[in-house]
Amino acid sequence: MAAASVSPGLSLREATQRKLQRFSKLRGKPVAAGEFWDIVAITAADEKQELAYKQQLSEKLKKKELPLGVQYHVFVDPAGTKIGGYSQRLPNASALGKIFTALPFGNPIYQMLELKLAMYIDFPSHMNPGILVTCADDIELYSIGESEFIKFDKPGFTALAHPSSLTVGTTHGVFVLEPSDCLKHRDFEYRCCHRFLHKPSIKEMRQFDAVCRPRNFPQQDLSRGDTPSPKSEHEYVYTDSLFYMDHKSAKKLLSFYEKVGTLNCEIDAYGDFLQALGPGATVEYTRNTSNVTKEESELVDMRQKIFHLLKGTSLNVVVLYNSKFYHIGTTEEYLFHFTSESSLKSELGLQSIAFSIFPAISECSGSTSCVIQSILDSRCSVSPGSVVEYSRLGPDVSVGENCIISGSSIITTAVLPAYSFMCSLSVKMNGHLKYSTMAFGVQDNLKKNVKTLSDIKSLQFFGVCFLSCLDIWDLKVTEELFSGNKSCLSLWSARIFPVCCSLSDSVTTSIKMLNAVQNRSAFSLNNYKLLSIEEMLIYKDVEDMLTYREQIFLEITLNRKQSELETS
Repeated sequence: MAAASVSPGLSLREATQRKLQRFSKLRGKPVAAGEFWDIVAITAADEKQELAYKQQLSEKLKKKELPLGVQYHVFVDPAGTKIGGYSQRLPNASALGKIFTALPFGNPIYQMLELKLAMYIDFPSHMNPGILVTCADDIELYSIGESEFIKFDKPGFTALAHPSSLTVGTTHGVFVLEPSDCLKHRDFEYRCCHRFLHKPSIKEMRQFDAVCRPRNFPQQDLSRGDTPSPKSEHEYVYTDSLFYMDHKSAKKLLSFYEKVGTLNCEIDAYGDFLQALGPGATVEYTRNTSNVTKEESELVDMRQKIFHLLKGTSLNVVVLYNSKFYHIGTTEEYLFHFTSESSLKSELGLQSIAFSIFPAISECSGSTSCVIQSILDSRCSVSPGSVVEYSRLGPDVSVGENCIISGSSIITTAVLPAYSFMCSLSVKMNGHLKYSTMAFGVQDNLKKNVKTLSDIKSLQFFGVCFLSCLDIWDLKVTEELFSGNKSCLSLWSARIFPVCCSLSDSVTTSIKMLNAVQNRSAFSLNNYKLLSIEEMLIYKDVEDMLTYREQIFLEITLNRKQSELETS
């Protein structure tokens, strides 16, 4: 009975820490058969990203950051239409991948890959042969009894479900559950799904009877991580996160793909697979293209083929009453969870200074700065709400509030305006190593695009009309200003970022760009070779970027050893 009195937040924190400790014991050690995953597969958008992922996996295995004796694979998307992107809403993850996003805890520092493997540590030993599908930019935390475990042993698909507000349901998948006739547990319950709704409107949730009423609500106070908690007096829905498919279903999809050949439209593993499942699934969704990134002529036909292929397959749901789902795929979410007193910070044990050299952190109104594997001079200033990762900052550097600095080196006097984003990349051009630093406002929309040059006035850089910025930088509006598709013009494809011979020069020049826009003072970019973010990713030198991170790692390690010797 004592366990029942523990608050959901505390039990969630304890359960999360237990998983992390168990995974920590496996890092760098061979795992026994059935103890861990047989294969860990990561998907890459193109061959450049594939190479970057493979290089990082190789480094992790060499440094014993992952369990050994497991097959780690990277699979690149075939050329042509794809649904995958390049993390345009969190560009510090664009070059090396969202699954390799650094998290502010652990020694060595945890990245999203290790966290995913840790949170799912209990799954493999209670799972029939099959495949678990998950995203790279979300975190699922859950707590169940210590002697209990989640089983993935039913035919068809099995998905995790989290109680959420109706508003959250409009941006996620929502389960319409069959009436409960399964054995009830205190913390979780196995249910059958009648049908799956993909990003439905609140009207559709009510229409298809997905909304649960307070009389059925579990006694525990539920929460949804990065959204307001649905309290017991509110209606709620069950939303999705990861899902599992058994071996038979996976083989069926593989045979279908081999028969179809090259896909000429984007297929979503969540929207297009899960909506076909359950006894209540209907073919109507195949014609709804409102959530599609790019609509192709073959899309509806391909969706209908998948619907008929999977029709009749069961969708089992594990309802996790004491669980939270967090999304860290945007600059706003990234800053909030790493610098504010968020629940995630408490549950994961996120640190303000994680494996770094920096003696003090400033705090203001419950917000702190966050420093990850970086070396900062004690005289530099980092304002609350900002994140610095894999960087060096000198004594005369001042960072404003709510900034993101990644992979940079700032050794000269510099003032970074509040709400700045700065990420440096090593690039290899004509066989020569160079550097380029993308810089803009954390609230800028890099995905927004226009079709013609005359429309670029609607784009904004650091809150300023993009046309005005071009005047400040002495750049002319021509087609050559943009890389890639000339009918899809955006900040992502704008050639505005200087290429320099050194990392520090690159950062300093980009800071001057930002300050020129903020102060409305001229700063000519005419004499520089300029790249777009799109081109930076094409020319990126992954090996040099990883070498820079390793140099910082070794310097911090040496500093710590010296400190230990001095205090012993």
